[in-house]
Amino acid sequence: MAAGQGTRMKSARPKVLHTLAGRSLLQHVLSTAGSLGAQRPIVVTGHGAEQVEAAMRQALPDAPIDFVRQQPQLGTGHAVQQAAHRLAEHAALPGATTLILNGDVPLIEPSTARALVEASGGRRLALLTVALADATGYGRIVREAPGDAASPVRAIVEHKDASHEQRAIREVYTGMMAAPTAQLLRWLAALSNDNAQREYYLTDVVAMAVAEGVPVVAAPAASETEVLGVNSPAQLAELERRVQRAQAEALMEAGVRLADPARLDVRGRLECGRDVEIDVNCVFEGEVRLGDGVRVGANCVIRDARIEAGAQIHPFTHIEGEGLGVTVGAEARVGPFARLRPGARLGADVHIGNFVEVKNATLAAGAKANHLAYVGDATVGERVNFGAGSITANYDGANKHRTVIEDDAHVGSNCVLVAPVTVGAGATIGGGSTITKNAPAGQLSVARARQVALSGWQRPKKGAKPSGG
Repeated sequence: MAAGQGTRMKSARPKVLHTLAGRSLLQHVLSTAGSLGAQRPIVVTGHGAEQVEAAMRQALPDAPIDFVRQQPQLGTGHAVQQAAHRLAEHAALPGATTLILNGDVPLIEPSTARALVEASGGRRLALLTVALADATGYGRIVREAPGDAASPVRAIVEHKDASHEQRAIREVYTGMMAAPTAQLLRWLAALSNDNAQREYYLTDVVAMAVAEGVPVVAAPAASETEVLGVNSPAQLAELERRVQRAQAEALMEAGVRLADPARLDVRGRLECGRDVEIDVNCVFEGEVRLGDGVRVGANCVIRDARIEAGAQIHPFTHIEGEGLGVTVGAEARVGPFARLRPGARLGADVHIGNFVEVKNATLAAGAKANHLAYVGDATVGERVNFGAGSITANYDGANKHRTVIEDDAHVGSNCVLVAPVTVGAGATIGGGSTITKNAPAGQLSVARARQVALSGWQRPKKGAKPSGG
């Protein structure tokens, strides 16, 4: 169910599209459903429906998701009613079970969702519950034998309607359930909006199941975090911290040394080898692989990259490998204040220094660009030294062109290599040159105006009046 507006978010963005650990809330839930092998995931949209549907098609292009719309939003039972015609296609299958999840409850574990489905077994109505120290505001689970976790569920009583004794119950309903599809369809058709809010409540199916003699059982969530919903920016931030702390603990358990686990953000998937060290305030996005002995300095942002064993990423480095990805070779040194963009491929022992940007370029083993340089759309050979302030001018205003710098070449400071151009093996480019033609291997190429000294010239003086007729 992903139709709600989320007014407390105070945002133009639909609530389920707000991000947690780098993915939207709804994407988390759909990934869980996908891991269960769901035959037909159905997303009920409403507020911002077109935006939600487009975002999911982009994020999960291969997922067989159906969308149905709830317009207007008249309660949780009304939301599920919109999917009834899709569910009917599967109702006759043996053991057909419908799992109902909430798009704003992103952290339910696949194991918990699977246990909920198994608790239903196509014959029972199964409710996902959790025990809370403070259950204020939640619907209480009322069992046939109070306090007996094995006793059948008889009702869900909302907090405002609960007696003093019922309010003492700590077991609450989380809003998620699994039900036999055929019975669920019958119950949905019988829902009434005869209440103060004039809405159709999904929880009313509990009373219908009890009346029909269909067993109602509870499946407990493994932790409170799994069932926490997001209704405000504060709740989203709290859930983000819980997620990040759990990821930090898992990394440390695997042997990663974190300078401060409270100052780490993993917004994707981070895989680490042995003896990896990560300093404070680092952000990892997309798919990142750190090889054995990699050290990442403070305040780095790394997205979609593979960093090989022994490499060092110095502080304030940004690696943005989205799409083409970035590769950093073994024992390479990058930063501080360096930027690697999509398609950067650094070989072993490459040095990329401060304020150097590399984009869609390959630097072979031992190449160095130590400061104040731009290497874009280039193939750089082994042991090349790329001087301070030098750039590859790869764009002519309409098309990108490639620069080739062969092994052992030396490019002096403040040079411009105007692509397409090739610098031959062992060639040297004199400082301050603008190279527009191929530079022969093993030779010095210089392309700059002759230095001239003008005798009798005087520097203008402050306040002096210009001469003129």
